[in-house]
Amino acid sequence: MPGRFRIYFVSSNEHKFREIKLVLMEYNISAIRRKADLKEIQSLDLEDIAREKAFSAHEIVKKSIIVEDAGLFIDALGGFPGPYSSFVQQTIGCEGILTLLRNKLSRKATFKSALVCADRNGKLLTFLGGVTGTISQDLCGDHGFGFDPIFIPDGHRDTYALMLDAEKNLISHRAIATRKFADWFLKRQRTKE
Repeated sequence: MPGRFRIYFVSSNEHKFREIKLVLMEYNISAIRRKADLKEIQSLDLEDIAREKAFSAHEIVKKSIIVEDAGLFIDALGGFPGPYSSFVQQTIGCEGILTLLRNKLSRKATFKSALVCADRNGKLLTFLGGVTGTISQDLCGDHGFGFDPIFIPDGHRDTYALMLDAEKNLISHRAIATRKFADWFLKRQRTKE
């Protein structure tokens, strides 16, 4: 059943769309996906990357949109892969990260999400989410995508990839950012009524 409100989510990533769509459904907001390969600037700042994506997406869709960018920041690797997580996942993958951490004492990491909304006038608002945790010793699980098989959020024994969508969406970095957006979006809609 469609939600009362709608927002366009611009991305080529089906997995991100599914996670964000499920969270927004809780708020009676329908996410409508617009596939697009958006220009991604090179930056060490996740927010800058997401804001540039939102600007580009708004130019394409010409309506209120959201985009999301995420990164895995590993303490022992100086924050690597950080904003380059997608490229690193495509090149060395989870196995490569585990190899880089083989002789490291610390396995602490933070998954961060920057969700940016561009309203119909192109004004940008950023909503952030973050979850601290550790990198597992081995690949664990087959749910999710990206680095989910190696990230164990604090307070949990399982990696994201061992969790079903509903469980991951209760705690994930992306869900936190999406809920912040949804709260703001609904408040804004109520003031228009």
